[in-house]
Amino acid sequence: MTYQDLPRNTNQALGIAEYAIEFMKNGAPSAAVLDRTALFHADACLCGLSALAMNTNAPSVLRQEALSYQASGGATVFGDATSVSPEKAILANCSAVREWDSNGTNFGYRPELGHVAGEFGHNDFYAVPVAAAQVMGLDGAAALRGMVLHDEIRGRLAEVFSLKTYKIDHVVHGAIASAAVWGAMGGASAEQIESAIGMVVAHFIPWRAIRAGKQLSDSKGASAAISTEVAITSMRRSMAGFLGPKDIFRNPESMFRQFESTNGDSPFDLRLSLSGDDFAVMGMHFKLGLYEHQSAGALQGLVDLLRAHPELLVAGNIKGIKIVAYEPAFGIIGDPAKRDPRTRQSADHSMVFIVSRMLQRAIDLGEVPAGNDDAWRQLMLMPEDYAPQAIVDPKTRALMELISFAHGGASYDEKYPDGIPTSIEITTHAGEVFDSGLVMYPSGHARNTTADLEGILGEKMRRMGEIALSDPGPVVDRFRNIGSLDTSALADVHSFNLLDRGPYE
Repeated sequence: MTYQDLPRNTNQALGIAEYAIEFMKNGAPSAAVLDRTALFHADACLCGLSALAMNTNAPSVLRQEALSYQASGGATVFGDATSVSPEKAILANCSAVREWDSNGTNFGYRPELGHVAGEFGHNDFYAVPVAAAQVMGLDGAAALRGMVLHDEIRGRLAEVFSLKTYKIDHVVHGAIASAAVWGAMGGASAEQIESAIGMVVAHFIPWRAIRAGKQLSDSKGASAAISTEVAITSMRRSMAGFLGPKDIFRNPESMFRQFESTNGDSPFDLRLSLSGDDFAVMGMHFKLGLYEHQSAGALQGLVDLLRAHPELLVAGNIKGIKIVAYEPAFGIIGDPAKRDPRTRQSADHSMVFIVSRMLQRAIDLGEVPAGNDDAWRQLMLMPEDYAPQAIVDPKTRALMELISFAHGGASYDEKYPDGIPTSIEITTHAGEVFDSGLVMYPSGHARNTTADLEGILGEKMRRMGEIALSDPGPVVDRFRNIGSLDTSALADVHSFNLLDRGPYE
């Protein structure tokens, strides 16, 4: 394994640029890294296709916007061969994969280096290297390499700087990575990439205001897409000659130094991988359905209890449900303001709704398989679980009223973000108490070693694919094996017919 170290007393914006160029030329991620990245890519794309087929608002609006910007030598949007301006194709495709909030997640945790800032992030940005490869006439192997590069830059930034601490949206790290990846794949100089990163940080910092409030808007799901659109615009502008701020991480007036004061250095050291197995993507987590990632521990505890105690599946048998969680989960998705969600964007960030919906799904089925993998395949939450009628379903709402929260305190908080420390306790009317015990590494977590990840995700992608495509198998395979596509196949990677499932109801 080889690394590129960027100490805090150096020009890290230029260093990221030089690293990105070197990686695209000579980086050597292992076969395991490439395969894991391709799996995240396929998972993200199937999430996006199903969101478009169900006519969700932001992806539909932004896809139509992209198709109105036709341009020869551009990139394509999901389900269309039309060549459009690449930043618009990226805008549309990023928005689509993020809409369900069901694709991959990172937690910014690298304890061996003391890099434990714990910033969130998601695998929203694969549209960037795909579009760059289409524009530059590259093959799928180059696109896959660009995906590894993107995950590495944004994932390592998430380890060293917590944007959420300062109410800045986590997509900033992804926007910085997007500028670097686009520039490195497009032949930009290191100085041009540095200029674009400077523009991103100086001009386009999104606040977490888009995620605040009882009922969330399209801006929450489209945040990565919008920030990446301006990142690509900044990079293309820089390549055309525009000069942005240099050395932005050490700039005393930049966001980074304003929030974390230093004597002139950047607030952090950065280590980026060039070869081997130790890439950020290997520490990222899969969601096995539609749910906020911080609810994964509670869902695993619920699955475990339902497998072990079928009496909990008898309607009306449950008297109370207590969930003990860590911060920030307790404060974010356990927020009392989230107890009455009225939109999908709010429901998928409401612990009471997420847990109640999976429990109601199990009660309706009447039985849960004995094995963990089969239980997840049966109970995974899908788009229909967040449809308007599902959000106000009386049975689900009745279960929501039974849930109480407790903060686990220091003993829980200290275990995050290594794991997702959560426990769930269910009490029946007969006085029986069933306790999941502490859940640290639920199925889908990077440090979970027991779940059949490929098998569970295969079911997820199949079900998502059946929403969007009459024959999903070949398209799933295309995305899963993107690294093997030649230039012509990569150019046509989005050429397939999307089904129209009508309004999302």
